[in-house]
Amino acid sequence: MARFGLLSLILALAALTVCSDQRRLFPSSLREKSDVLCLNGGTSVLSPSGRHMLCFCPDGFSGSSCERDESVSCFDGIGLHYRGPVSKSASGRECLEWDSESVREIGVSPKNLGPGRHNHCRNPDYTRRPWCYVRTAFGIVKEDCDIPRCAKDQGSGSLKGAQSGWQCGQREERSMKVVGGALSAVERHPWMAAVFSRSSRGRTFTCGGSLISPCWVLTAAHCFPDGAQTKLHKLSVFLGRNAINETDVQREQEFSVSELFIHEHFDNADGNFNNDIALLKIHSPDGHCAKESSSVKTVCIPEAHQSLSDGTSCEVTGYGREQEGSWYYSQYLREAKVNLLSKDLCSSKAYYGNLITDNMLCAGSPDWSADSCKGDSGGPLVCRVRERVFLFGVVSWGEGCSRSFRPGVYAKVSNYHRWILEKTGLSSLS
Repeated sequence: MARFGLLSLILALAALTVCSDQRRLFPSSLREKSDVLCLNGGTSVLSPSGRHMLCFCPDGFSGSSCERDESVSCFDGIGLHYRGPVSKSASGRECLEWDSESVREIGVSPKNLGPGRHNHCRNPDYTRRPWCYVRTAFGIVKEDCDIPRCAKDQGSGSLKGAQSGWQCGQREERSMKVVGGALSAVERHPWMAAVFSRSSRGRTFTCGGSLISPCWVLTAAHCFPDGAQTKLHKLSVFLGRNAINETDVQREQEFSVSELFIHEHFDNADGNFNNDIALLKIHSPDGHCAKESSSVKTVCIPEAHQSLSDGTSCEVTGYGREQEGSWYYSQYLREAKVNLLSKDLCSSKAYYGNLITDNMLCAGSPDWSADSCKGDSGGPLVCRVRERVFLFGVVSWGEGCSRSFRPGVYAKVSNYHRWILEKTGLSSLS
């Protein structure tokens, strides 16, 4: 329904009490003329004098004349009736015209596309969401379009961490114990991402990350010292990777990076990496995003400004150094149990003082034996809430590794709920 002011609302309510009688009193020509003011099946509300006051709009339309079609910015259900203008796939490729010669050559003639020639995303074959044909190095392929679901199709509309039927925060409860810590199977942390950068020396492990939706990985801003000048074609992301220097094609999925968003207020002027958070949009060589498996799943995202009580037991994972001073990274994915510390304690003089901001949280083990370390940057600090696993922190910084009164410091993910939504363009991740 259209939005209107208080005075218009009062007049509208008054008009509604006599609306049926008034419509009988006015000539049909006048009624028809007034109805023209309301588009897309909207109904005109008349004043006692017979003048048009406002429009009552049908579901899916809004605006003073019901001129705004809400279906152009989002889709309901599987998007069968989506008629919006989006004409790029989720990988950023331009859609081909549906009736182009290239599309006809592959032997398809889709229907239910709407009027006119166009290359807009549609769902003519009743699959899970709007899509289109795009041209890749492998020929013409079908790719989904990155269009958000309409709010009324999202339940609570909050950031839950799953998409397209994915169930976030689920994992296999198993790990392999080793002396001094835990060697973790990737199935226990299936949202764990490994970011690599290619140089003249080959591909080098750069940072960890967390899969928050099939197309998006959350990581740390300081992982990209070149900022906006980072060369995306040199980045690659692996999911389901158990070991840095080993390949397991049964578990792993490899992706290129099409977009990088570094938080606009990321700042290391004080040496504390404030707003240390970044987003990577990923796609596979065939243009698809991640596919759910036992070793690849999304992690849940907490609500805006949600926090847990001090002392809550959480886990940090990564491929970083096993101890301070070590010259090599861990070969395998490892996890450590840590407890959340209060901001008052972590910002006290005995700890980090005023280096700690409201955008950070601290975590460490009671005996200081477990901690994140160099090479774990960007990776997840996760905590279990109501039988699901939530990403509460992104590994950011700390003084040394496992030093007394020097816990790990993490970007506080719940502070960036709105930012994540804005940058990904998703109305939710449910």
